[in-house]
Amino acid sequence: MLINRIPMNKTLWGILTFLFIFPIGIIAQSKYTKTADDAFADQMFSTALTRYQKAYSKVKNNKGEKDRISFRMAECYRMMNNMKKSEIAYKRLATGKYADKEPKVILYYADALKFNGNYSEAIKQYQLYKEKVPTDERGTNGVETCKLAKEWVANPSKYQVSWEKKINSKDDDFAPCYSDKTHRNLIFTSDRPAATGKDVDNWTGLEFSDLFLSRKDQKGEWNNPVLIDQNEVIDTKANEGASQFNSRYTAMYFTRCWIEPGRKDGCAIYRAGRMGTNAWSEAEKLPILADSSRSVGHPTITADEGTIYFSADLPGGKGGKDIWMATKQGKSKSSGWSKPENLGPIINSTGDELFPFIRDDSVLYFASNGLPGMGGLDIFRSVKVNGLWTKPENMKYPINTSYDDFAIIFNPDEPEEGYFSSNRPGGKGRDDIYSFVVPPLIFTLAGNITDDRTLQVVGGAEVRITGTNGKSAKFTTDEKGHYSFNKNQFSPATTYEIMITKKDYFNEKGKETTVGLERSKDFTRNFVLKPIPKKPVVLPDILYDLDKWDLKPQFQDSLQGLIQTLDANENIVVELASHTDSRGTDERNDVLSQRRAQSVVDYLISRGIDPDRLLAKGYGKRVPRILAKDITKDDYLFKTGTPLIDSVINGLPNTQAKEAAHSLNRRTEFSIVRNDYIPKTKPGKQVASKIEVVQNPEENSVSYTKTKDGLLEGTCYVDGITMTFDYDKAEKEFFISPSEAMKLLKDGIIDKNDFRGDATKAIGEGTIANKAVFTVKEFRIGKNTIRGVDVTVNNKIKNSVQFGPGMLAKFGAYTFDDTNNQIVFGD
Repeated sequence: MLINRIPMNKTLWGILTFLFIFPIGIIAQSKYTKTADDAFADQMFSTALTRYQKAYSKVKNNKGEKDRISFRMAECYRMMNNMKKSEIAYKRLATGKYADKEPKVILYYADALKFNGNYSEAIKQYQLYKEKVPTDERGTNGVETCKLAKEWVANPSKYQVSWEKKINSKDDDFAPCYSDKTHRNLIFTSDRPAATGKDVDNWTGLEFSDLFLSRKDQKGEWNNPVLIDQNEVIDTKANEGASQFNSRYTAMYFTRCWIEPGRKDGCAIYRAGRMGTNAWSEAEKLPILADSSRSVGHPTITADEGTIYFSADLPGGKGGKDIWMATKQGKSKSSGWSKPENLGPIINSTGDELFPFIRDDSVLYFASNGLPGMGGLDIFRSVKVNGLWTKPENMKYPINTSYDDFAIIFNPDEPEEGYFSSNRPGGKGRDDIYSFVVPPLIFTLAGNITDDRTLQVVGGAEVRITGTNGKSAKFTTDEKGHYSFNKNQFSPATTYEIMITKKDYFNEKGKETTVGLERSKDFTRNFVLKPIPKKPVVLPDILYDLDKWDLKPQFQDSLQGLIQTLDANENIVVELASHTDSRGTDERNDVLSQRRAQSVVDYLISRGIDPDRLLAKGYGKRVPRILAKDITKDDYLFKTGTPLIDSVINGLPNTQAKEAAHSLNRRTEFSIVRNDYIPKTKPGKQVASKIEVVQNPEENSVSYTKTKDGLLEGTCYVDGITMTFDYDKAEKEFFISPSEAMKLLKDGIIDKNDFRGDATKAIGEGTIANKAVFTVKEFRIGKNTIRGVDVTVNNKIKNSVQFGPGMLAKFGAYTFDDTNNQIVFGD
């Protein structure tokens, strides 16, 4: 590329460099190295490299000379921009004894590592150089810029960069410029085979370059590039490139470099007028410099063509090639130019500043390898404020990389798009052209809602977002608990309050913001909803007058609470157990308890309760009450646990206390027997079933049937849920099927806290892992209930649960009645 194709007094530069690096005593040359040194001093680095390689093999028994040649070869690679080989060559010197004598090779090795993107190793070498040469700031700067580069790569800027396939070739393609007002035509520099100049640049070893044109068709595709003219008015046998147009696109400014016998090599800026689509006026050299032996290039012009910025290595510069400016001394074409003015130390460094581009006459973009950057050339931006340039701002990744990034231009009609050049990996040739754009900011928000207790997804939850822009949107989660808001609902530069609501759950809130974000992003935000704890079901006691079964008004009010509980909990089935006191015959008390149960059932049915949810039984006088809490009645305190049997009642101190005890026995009690009732969609006529009279309340058994596998199958209740069990006399554990376990979880009967170990490993979305262990609160068979039972998920059992003798033994003594197919509990 034309970065180093501007010879810029190369002979003097080469000699000075040589004298600076090596002591005079070493300059004594052998016949093998003299021609290589001459080529190196004349900046013919490609030629010098070939000669050094040959000379190296000829040098014998002279370690110092071999090291000098090795260093020169590394320098040739660097000046030819072959940084891969440069790194290898510098490493050989930096890790040997030569670095003790010349520690600068460590710096150059670090620079090569940095250029090739190996920031971590580069930092180590810069730190090593700091230790050897603490007065040189380049060691400290190298460490800091490597750290910055890593941060920039991790946090890219807003630009989206694309390689332009149709424009680029296997050769160098760089320095694009817009060539008309449509901004659909690009002129760029290339040394592809179609170029007119066939000479080889001894600096780089590459052929001369020319200016090529490519047009974008209606489909937005670039056509095959062609030379901008066939008459050698612009594209000659010399090196042409690095062009820019005036604001009207009537004139083009470009760089031309020559290598001619009898003429000093150099570069100059030329101007050619456009005479038609593919016709140009004779190119005229701009008389910017009084000394024609000096070289200038890389022009960019202000809108009125009154000020030109360019790159040159002139006396009074700050380092290598600097950015300079000159102003036109009149409005005519023949008017001269002012003496070039250096843009000063704010813009220029001790390195090279190249490829300036002036935008809106006040914003300067340029490439530099001397300002703090990511590796090779980086693109910088500076703004002219009150006649002074601001501190250059690095364009950062992905505009810049550790490689050479340079020659940026912007589309005047689209302020956030344009083109630039880079030799970064991923291209087709050495230098390639890339486009860049700030894509429209697109933000979305999505996530999942799960139940904190069960870890299962929550469908039907409302997610509402309210933005600082005054707009809001809502989404109801699907069956997978998923919600999402698209780009039209989730906007840039906005902060959103997020509210999640769902019946029977506490509300959950969150916040997300797109303020300050320069790149599109799909936000993911998951929420966990905490269920509102269910209130305990409080069942009333219903008491009766002696020999009466009708409901007293105060107990009708008590039943209103039960009705509300049943309405709110549609899966509950309750048992109504009606009792009498101990006075009277069994027959009379059986009828009385039936009627008392019937009165309650009739009342509940009249209030809309499905009779299938009511299991009514009359126990007569067979089950005296055992008090579950302290009760004061008729001024007498009955203690918790007191059995109201005749012997206890007869021992009470007076008739009033005895009558109070009898009245406590005259009752209807309620208990929840199941919570898996399925409500009817179309309830029919509400008719109460016949009230059962329990003749033997002590009887406790459960029926079973024998399966073809020899197992006993019956009904049990796990935390109030009806299940079918298999009894296997060989089974030692208590198992539950995955489907039944999941039903318990989804119904909120068990939760994550009931699982042994890490619940997140046991519970998945809609699944429970095989062999997962959890605790059920109640396990009931017949009238027997045990609490706090561990059960293991088993995906191989056929029925709901399966157990063996060990589990039955926990209920107490039992026998098998094979005649009646019953398991009988009790002695």
